[in-house]
Amino acid sequence: MARAQLEAAALAPGYLQALAAAQGVPPSGLEPVAAAFSGIASDGRPLESLLYQPIVLFKRLLVAGVSPEEAMRQATAHVAMIAATQAADAGRGAVEVGMTANRAWVMYVRVVDLPACSRCIILAGRTYSHSTGFARHPACDCGMMPVTGDDVDIPSPMDLFEQMSAEEQDRRFGKAGAEAIRLGADMGQIVNARRGMQTAGGKLITTEGTTVRGVAGRRLGKYVRLPGERYRRSTIPRPMPEQLLADAGGDRDEAIRLLERFGYLTRTS
Repeated sequence: MARAQLEAAALAPGYLQALAAAQGVPPSGLEPVAAAFSGIASDGRPLESLLYQPIVLFKRLLVAGVSPEEAMRQATAHVAMIAATQAADAGRGAVEVGMTANRAWVMYVRVVDLPACSRCIILAGRTYSHSTGFARHPACDCGMMPVTGDDVDIPSPMDLFEQMSAEEQDRRFGKAGAEAIRLGADMGQIVNARRGMQTAGGKLITTEGTTVRGVAGRRLGKYVRLPGERYRRSTIPRPMPEQLLADAGGDRDEAIRLLERFGYLTRTS
């Protein structure tokens, strides 16, 4: 695993040199030390300590009654996930350090290659300050491209969505979510809505985006401040996209009307 980290980090200097040449950025005279990103976990703990996690997982599964074969399969998959995550983190960390060393690079762009999860796809092409940490999930293989400004040509979330087959769209965003996006719904609203998903009265609803600061919240109105929450929240339930499509009963115009009302669609003209 340490070797994989070293190899990933060692790619950073060449990548940054090629990128600087393509962008006309003068070299900084500094480059990341690949060995500095090897042998430690991305959260700073000893790399070996991560390898205890699959062992603990294996034992817990056995106690829960899972067969030894299945427990071993899951533990092995966990090892692979850890290895992929740590190698990718080492590579991104080296790029981030090299970017910081060159003052011409004031920000970076998130680069997403397919296949990717829905949460990464909606972040494709987004720019961040050079000092902003790279948000990722386990086994995330998204990359970062240092840039001198935000005028860059990177595939957008919709570009990536349109590159996918209908089957892949359904798999990544859920069948109803993908259909809502194909109808013109805001992809970010579709994906983020699932964070607060719950069932109420037999219907799928979400609390995401229903505060006075959210798109749906501003449209729905009827606010109340709940204990422990900073912002007032609409008391009108916000259905999930699949619930709205079901409620529309196959009527495309009605589906679009509902998706717009509940903040999944917005008019551009």
